[in-house]
Amino acid sequence: MVFPKFGSKAPSSSSNTAKDYDIQIGYRTLSIHVNTLQDEKTRGAAAKRTADPASAIRQIDIHLKSPDEIFNRFSTSPSVGLESEAVLRRSKTSKNVISPPPTQYWKKALNYVFGGFNFLMWIAFIVTILSYQPLGGSDPAIFNLGVAVLLLLVIIVSSTFYAFVDWNASRIMRGIKTLIAQEATVVRDGKQQTIPATDIVVGDLVHLSMGDRVPADLRLVQVSSDLKFDRSLLTGESDMIPGVVDSTSQNALETRNLALTSTFVVQGTCTGVVFAVGDKSVMGRIVSMSGDSKFKLTTVQREVWFFTKIISGLALSLFCIAIIVWGAWLRKSFPGFETASGAIINSIGCLTAFVPQGLPVCVALSLTIVAKRMAKRHVLVKNLATIETLGCMSVLCSDKTGTLTQGKMSVQNVAFLNRTYGVDDFTEKFESGPAPAPAAFKPLHTIARLCNGAKFDAKTESLPVEDRIVKGDATDTAVLRFSESLSLPSIGVDTPALLGSHEKIFEIPFNSRNKWMLTVIRERKTSESDEKTVESDPWMLVKGAPDVLFPACATVIKADGTVVPFDDAAQESFSRIQADWSSQGQRVLALCRRSLEGIKVNPDETNANDLEELMYSEMQELTLVGLVGIRDPPRPDVPEAVRVIRRAGVRIFMVTGDFKLTAVAIARQVSIVTQERIDSLADMRGSSSAKKYVDAPAENIKPSDDDPMQALVLTGDDIETLTQQDWDMVVGNYTEIVFARTTPEQKLKIVEEVKARGDNTVAVTGDGVNDAPALKASDIGVAMGAGSDVAKEAASMILLNNDFASIPVAIEMGRLVFDNLKKVILYLMPAGTYTEFMAVFANVFLGMQIALSSYLQVCFSITNDVVMSISLMYEKPEADLMLRKPRNARTDRLTDWRFFFQIYLFMGLMMWPCAMSMWFLYMSQQGLRFHSVILAYDKWADGYHGFSIDQLTHFVSVGQCIYYVTIVFMQYGGLLSVRNRRVSILNSNPLWGPRRNYAVPLGMIATALIAVVNLYGHGLQHVFATAPIPGMFWGLPFTFAIGILCMDELRKLIVRTYPRSFVAKMAW
Repeated sequence: MVFPKFGSKAPSSSSNTAKDYDIQIGYRTLSIHVNTLQDEKTRGAAAKRTADPASAIRQIDIHLKSPDEIFNRFSTSPSVGLESEAVLRRSKTSKNVISPPPTQYWKKALNYVFGGFNFLMWIAFIVTILSYQPLGGSDPAIFNLGVAVLLLLVIIVSSTFYAFVDWNASRIMRGIKTLIAQEATVVRDGKQQTIPATDIVVGDLVHLSMGDRVPADLRLVQVSSDLKFDRSLLTGESDMIPGVVDSTSQNALETRNLALTSTFVVQGTCTGVVFAVGDKSVMGRIVSMSGDSKFKLTTVQREVWFFTKIISGLALSLFCIAIIVWGAWLRKSFPGFETASGAIINSIGCLTAFVPQGLPVCVALSLTIVAKRMAKRHVLVKNLATIETLGCMSVLCSDKTGTLTQGKMSVQNVAFLNRTYGVDDFTEKFESGPAPAPAAFKPLHTIARLCNGAKFDAKTESLPVEDRIVKGDATDTAVLRFSESLSLPSIGVDTPALLGSHEKIFEIPFNSRNKWMLTVIRERKTSESDEKTVESDPWMLVKGAPDVLFPACATVIKADGTVVPFDDAAQESFSRIQADWSSQGQRVLALCRRSLEGIKVNPDETNANDLEELMYSEMQELTLVGLVGIRDPPRPDVPEAVRVIRRAGVRIFMVTGDFKLTAVAIARQVSIVTQERIDSLADMRGSSSAKKYVDAPAENIKPSDDDPMQALVLTGDDIETLTQQDWDMVVGNYTEIVFARTTPEQKLKIVEEVKARGDNTVAVTGDGVNDAPALKASDIGVAMGAGSDVAKEAASMILLNNDFASIPVAIEMGRLVFDNLKKVILYLMPAGTYTEFMAVFANVFLGMQIALSSYLQVCFSITNDVVMSISLMYEKPEADLMLRKPRNARTDRLTDWRFFFQIYLFMGLMMWPCAMSMWFLYMSQQGLRFHSVILAYDKWADGYHGFSIDQLTHFVSVGQCIYYVTIVFMQYGGLLSVRNRRVSILNSNPLWGPRRNYAVPLGMIATALIAVVNLYGHGLQHVFATAPIPGMFWGLPFTFAIGILCMDELRKLIVRTYPRSFVAKMAW
């Protein structure tokens, strides 16, 4: 980073700023997450927006001004920033919050009213109205009007429910998003401080470093030579854009001396002056032009919508067939059987019977339930699709630092050529003891303190070192705290004196490609004769990975300060120390220096890029001062979480930039690697078991259950040499893999190669800028809450508490959502469609009076069924849910042939005969045998078998209510059966134990009360011809429920006992 003087003239004159520059705004994508918490002032500001945002963007001229003009325009200072009074005054006029895009509520309302199965309800409502008038004749049946009113109520209630669930889910998601602290580092009153990004005002002096999100529109006034931005959020382009101080284009959107809101710093550091905030920023103006965002269906929603279309098409087809059969056959052959009005109202059952109304309700409800459960774990899930995909996860590529480890690093050891010290030992010995400290500690302290990318927050500088807030990565933070607290008076090691006597003149920040950081410093000396400051020769300080820096070293310092050649023996000695510390899980850094005597290093006269090239060329003949060992302990909850994830059939790969031995040591500590033997690349290429995967079909490249567990470690250098055949062996043969010393490009390649094989659904965890490409490329990106803004933007899920143990919970939630929706369909279809439809089928094709009236069909579908199915969404995970293999997102669907076998040839085949037998039993008790009821057609009239038409009508009303009560109580058995796929109800009852679900008994009570109201409600009896039923028909259905439950328990017992049997293969 160059540290120039402010005020250098920009090359472009400001005289042209009045021009209305022609801007082509070609944004191909716009993915923006905005804070929707607005007060009256924000809404007022939104109302006063520029009528033409594009024109406002074209008029931006701030990039054409020089830094001096910028400071003058905004009354700010390059050293002091804004004063408190100015901040207070400006904060009253604007807030750094972007208003959300306008919502087109009329579109949402139409979706609520006509979406899902509601459009079938509208069809049913319309034809029911037609059956009342004009088809009802001069004396229309009040029953038909009642059914029409009921259908309209169903539409109103379901639409209201969808709207409420959508609003509630949005509210919960917004609430979780507010937990993400967006902060910014600014200079105010001469002090650097961290403030909420929403409190930034125009004129603030903002410091940005690698990984930061740009909090407002900035005019850059100071940049590092390697500064680059990710503007993909604005432009859709993934290329990194360099940042400079001077204008590079008349176009404000193309110039490189502006940092725009919601873009990211992916490399380097910079300082800028805020020129626009909130809705007046470029991003804010684009949002105002963007209109409403498009709604996208999630995976489960797509499958449910596909299922809905199939069911709806089938329902409409059967309704049309029933009407055609009546018109073409029944009306002519049996003219007294049904009127046009009666045929329509009876055929309505084809529409209502096949509508599992509880399904879209449960899909909508699942978002709310899952969001609440994840919110309790402080997990931000950006959309429901993430949860669904988590249930399919088969490979987890995890970063090490800050993810598997605590990210709380501390220096543990220091090594010179001939001596090694533990930090606690030498602190006690040399800081407080009488013994003089080794002379080598002085240059080591200088490098550790001055070649460091971390900084203390100015607000906490008065606190003890361990309590201060540090801005920077974990490694630099550990070295900063170590050097700040180091005080060795015997050799002149004093941090305040060091900072006061040295200045930084150039810097190349650490990046994951170089794996080192370089700083050029100069000591300020005072002449004894005239007390003027005399500039000394500059020094190059370098801190980084030992294996990268050792080849650039020519000499080495001993503990006593003497310099000796860095020969093979010295390198072998340091390599042994590195291997020893790394095997304990420590990160090892080498600290080097070199005098730049005779080399001209003047940032005011030399271009920053030229200076950088000069430093690269001069980074040789270094003097190795020593090594420091940094410990970052594993998170205590990680080993158990790793074991849970692995039991769920998910392979965990560690992908880290750390040294190989350090990575393997941590992998062993957290149970990612459990095998004693770990293969290398050469071992893998010679393995016969690995070669069988070469050129195999992509979907088959994964370890089988019968293969022994094997471990592999590969370095970044190994990855560069891998062929496609090698990748087949890596992905197919190994369960435990550690990728060490990887670059961001290699992390991305790992994700892409793993995704391309074995039908893998790949999740990636990370927290740094270098993790962002892999996070974006993965199926599920998981970022840490303490990670960089770039990583959090790229991820689809954020662990706000940095809690790795939340990942198995999220996997379980993903599997549970899919599992519970399958159970809802299994519960709804046998009785709600099959059993109801058989009543319509018998009426249309077998000439029997309809065994279940249209009213009771509608009522059962939209009350009894919905109430009971909702209880299934509150089901807790089954005991074996996290022991199953991950679902294959490509081949495993929500429904399959096993599913329909369970619905129509097992559960349904028990339910409809039981319900129909109750109908025939009651008719038999009235003297109407089977052959008298079936094929009656138009003979069912006054005098039939000696009964009047009123008596026959009463028999039908009671029989319909018996049929209704039978399926209501049979569903108890169906509900208890589908709660478990294989586990017995004896081990998972809904009243107590780990699988208790009080919603189940409450749903049962509610559905029974609905039945009682339907049968005994006086108004309902009058309008819908319901009637009380004999007592025995309240009790018999419970035996059917028990029978259905017992039959399914027998099926589960066979599946558990004989897992390879034909019955087990047909199990859902």
